[in-house]
Amino acid sequence: MEAAPAPAGGAGVHRRGGQHAGPARPRALVCRYRPAGDGKPAAKKNATHLVVAQQRALVQASEAGSVQARCQALGLARSSYYYQPRGETDLNLTLMRLLDEEFMRHNFKGVLGLRDHLRLAGYQVNEKRVRRLVRLMGQEPVYPKPRLSVPGQGVTRYPYLLRERVLSAPNEVWSTDITYIPMARGFLYLVAVLDWHSRYVLSWELSNTLDVGFCLSALDAALATQPAPYIFNSDQASQFTSQLFEQALLAAGCQISRDGRGRATDNAFIERLWRSVKWECVYLNPATDGGHLYEQLQAYFSYYNHQRPHQGLKGQTPAQIYAQNPTFSPQPICLTNPS
Repeated sequence: MEAAPAPAGGAGVHRRGGQHAGPARPRALVCRYRPAGDGKPAAKKNATHLVVAQQRALVQASEAGSVQARCQALGLARSSYYYQPRGETDLNLTLMRLLDEEFMRHNFKGVLGLRDHLRLAGYQVNEKRVRRLVRLMGQEPVYPKPRLSVPGQGVTRYPYLLRERVLSAPNEVWSTDITYIPMARGFLYLVAVLDWHSRYVLSWELSNTLDVGFCLSALDAALATQPAPYIFNSDQASQFTSQLFEQALLAAGCQISRDGRGRATDNAFIERLWRSVKWECVYLNPATDGGHLYEQLQAYFSYYNHQRPHQGLKGQTPAQIYAQNPTFSPQPICLTNPS
């Protein structure tokens, strides 16, 4: 990926998509990408990194005082604020591409199964390496695993509200998720906000880090032009369980729903979206850099929303269904035990 280095403030380069013509109801497609200076994005998906990433986002969001003063107020070292992670080797990028393709085919595979897949392909890799790459990609198998950790401090638990729920209208339920997107050189992370009733992609963002900022940008973009949904569903990724994201949903008046631990099928519609994006766009023509990927995804999501009929929608497109606006009557919420 070839892109200009991030500015001295450490805030990365941003780009927002323009308006897209369509039916009156569907909104503009929104995107932003943050290319790393060396063209090889990287991130650590652990609690410490996410805390630092959230602090960095707060420093960037404020204009009061100097960067030094803002960092001091949050207890964030300036070296952490300006830190740029190193990129992955070409071999690791190749392995991640192969792992992603296999995971899209067989999402029940764990680390050992993915390791064996790479070995059959001629790559002599060990379990430790595969585990690190899978974590970096943000992938996990769909089967539930033993609960070996408890939620971090300050994380509020919410139940899954969509079990056996019959959807009746657009903007009743939105959901979000993050996925790894490989390129010819490097990779980025993609987040999207999807309307469940219509499968319409309301907004999307690209980033080279797994911080909460690009997830909030996608949420803000969707809320900027559409009524807030009755229910907003996500998995239990740290970005979506963060106080910043939770407060944004509560301020919009949303009921918060979260998938059970290890149950990707609870967010099935957006998981299907990722399969479509990758097999119909990303894998066919790997992007050369972040700008190229942005253009590819902008074109694909326009096609997906406005020209791609869905069998589950009786041959109609997401835009056609989303343009319909029947009166929405909130249904009683069916509570299940959170897990």
